[in-house]
Amino acid sequence: MSNGDLTCPIVFRGINGVSAGVAAQHSQCFASWYASTPGLKVISPWNTTDVLGLMRAAIRDPDPVVFLENEMMYGVEFDVPASELDPNFILPIGKAHIERAGNDVTITAHAKMVGHSLKAAEILKAEHGIDAEVINLRTLRPLDRPTIIASVKKTNRIVNVEEGWPQHGIGSEIAALLMESEAFDYLDAPMERVCGADIPMPYSIALERLAVPQVEDIVRATVKACYRNKK
Repeated sequence: MSNGDLTCPIVFRGINGVSAGVAAQHSQCFASWYASTPGLKVISPWNTTDVLGLMRAAIRDPDPVVFLENEMMYGVEFDVPASELDPNFILPIGKAHIERAGNDVTITAHAKMVGHSLKAAEILKAEHGIDAEVINLRTLRPLDRPTIIASVKKTNRIVNVEEGWPQHGIGSEIAALLMESEAFDYLDAPMERVCGADIPMPYSIALERLAVPQVEDIVRATVKACYRNKK
């Protein structure tokens, strides 16, 4: 509002995303809510590298930052190189990371779904011969549009994976990006979206699993994307 004359260096850190057995009161992804706000930076890390590098960047940033951590990732262990423990190790806000390079299809994801997408990529390669490129979005606002566009121009197909609801989700924004950029001319098939079910989260564990994207859902959607309009 001040055109940069005033700063607001504050970080809001909290849990986000689907939890386990806590129903609609405590189990939902609000990433797209925050990411729709101009002037607000929204970070959604996956692994320890993301958390360490982006939290330091968020603290140093002169603007307000929302730092969304998936509660279910707190118990997941990652290797942490000594270089990442250095206080000067910082990752740029607004830059995605290609976790797995590939040529046949692009898979975009954030937070916990990055891990699911990487597992799906292994299955796709082993069982279907599909070489998937997995992009860890890391930051949802600003969204790294150039990295997504460049990947789609290479693979010609894309699948977005998120725990959030389909309407007005991150995948919706990426779909709009593809329609409005030169990436559209490179698409050989429509984009596929793997999202949470468009319902309040059920309390039942059995129903909860049906409402949240699973690895097999990503595999199924990616195979569909790769074989649609196949010549």
